[in-house]
Amino acid sequence: MAKELEGHVALITGGGRGFGKAIAQRLAAEGAAVAVTSRTQSELNQTVSEIQAAGGRAFAVSGDVTSPKDVARVVHTTKEHFGPITLLINNAGIPGPFAPTWAADPDEWWFAQEVHTRAFFLFVRGVLPSMIERRAGRIIAVSAIASYRVDFAMSAYCVGKTSQNRLVQFVAAEVKEFGISTFAIDPGFVITELAEITMRDAGAQRWKADMIEHLKARKTDPNSNADLDRCAQRCVDLASGRYDELTGSYIEINDNLDDMLRNAGENKNISITSNWRLV
Repeated sequence: MAKELEGHVALITGGGRGFGKAIAQRLAAEGAAVAVTSRTQSELNQTVSEIQAAGGRAFAVSGDVTSPKDVARVVHTTKEHFGPITLLINNAGIPGPFAPTWAADPDEWWFAQEVHTRAFFLFVRGVLPSMIERRAGRIIAVSAIASYRVDFAMSAYCVGKTSQNRLVQFVAAEVKEFGISTFAIDPGFVITELAEITMRDAGAQRWKADMIEHLKARKTDPNSNADLDRCAQRCVDLASGRYDELTGSYIEINDNLDDMLRNAGENKNISITSNWRLV
């Protein structure tokens, strides 16, 4: 029996742990050849080792997602190893800095935008030319409910995730005529290493004590990791092509894709002016 993503080549940022690792493992189990990238080679190697032990195909290539040279190298190396990239999962992210705007360190705040916005743009720019040439491809940004919330002392994270959603909409409009789809998703709520970093963060402890208590409570929940599987399956579903009509959408973990598809004609997420087209 053919696997759902047989023949696909997926590149996953932040693929060494947490949601990125779970997504990589699930895509590989469905037949995709998976390349994972992050700054930590040891974590990437562990992801690859586990995928290969389960019979999947995987490859690790480390790099700084905010560096144009590193991104170009990661994209090129992935193509050299597996062939043209058909799926991009942009998962890399950081949780802070945690501070109100008047107290936030400007360099730390801006670095969050580099990780969430610049890095996503660089990878999109890196994979789109070959996707356009082949008239096929799908891009998924792992966003968050923070993309539409105004959370005190979290402007860096919220702005970064909001910009990811907006970039997804723009790219969807620009490449729809080439058969390429883009999505932003809420991955759910899991105590990943980013959550652990948040609980140890001095800024979060000062400004977000209520959130830390919420994270600690979630950590004791026996079902606290359930959303790892739900998020990974969501990526498989969107990568399959069955929901391409939802291109440009932000999709929450509890949203029903089939219901969204039925309502797609009434609730278009993107629009293209009548006199606009790519040259």
